[in-house]
Amino acid sequence: MSFWFWHGLRSGIRTTHYPRRAEAALGVSPGCPVNTEFSSDGEAQTAAAICPVDAIVAHGKSAFVDQGKCVHCQRCRLSIPSPMNWDTGYEWSRLPAGQAESMTLPSAFSRSMHVMVVDAGDCGACLHEVKQLNNPLYNIHRLGFFFTATPRTADLLLVVGPVSENMRGPLLKTWEAMPATRRVMAVGSCAISGGVFGHSFICAGGVGSVLPVDFEVPGNPPPPLAILHGLLVATGRKSVVDTERVSERRS
Repeated sequence: MSFWFWHGLRSGIRTTHYPRRAEAALGVSPGCPVNTEFSSDGEAQTAAAICPVDAIVAHGKSAFVDQGKCVHCQRCRLSIPSPMNWDTGYEWSRLPAGQAESMTLPSAFSRSMHVMVVDAGDCGACLHEVKQLNNPLYNIHRLGFFFTATPRTADLLLVVGPVSENMRGPLLKTWEAMPATRRVMAVGSCAISGGVFGHSFICAGGVGSVLPVDFEVPGNPPPPLAILHGLLVATGRKSVVDTERVSERRS
């Protein structure tokens, strides 16, 4: 026990250097499949067929990934002869489908933003990743991000979960109580598309079915750095990713 005490004193608190520079430590991201150009139509069809949530669609030799549906099962990477290309990064934040312009907060919020987190039926995975942002490794306070317990002081509404029927009302009340500069961020595949829960009589199938969503952070669950990237995008300090790019399959 004494070893770890002295080791902690010597090493100190090691906070990630992101966003000042890229984080290269192992384990900070599970990665995700990206649009891939295969050598044949059959390989693209195989990648699409093995996806359990229809997140991959094949068009000729190309396989396109809807990150908002992907559940990171890695079947398209580990269970087929010709795997999809895999992005090992974490800057995944994107705009909702059909939204051409990023609805970033005014510049006054670039160094101080309060975030209201609502669990709208989450299984606990995405919520757990959000909680990690407060620990010493990520320490979002250093970047001016703060979690708040009241919507009346919140600038951003961060929602996890597919919005169960019982949470639809509380979610709407939270959004209505926020100041006019409010923005909404859907975090995780369930919050974006309903994930494995989909749309049913008891589930809205994503935040966009209930509220206007300004930003999306794909992942199931997204790692803390992906969520942090989304917060930086919301304040105009980072840009959204290009999800249309197709890369050739690496041998």
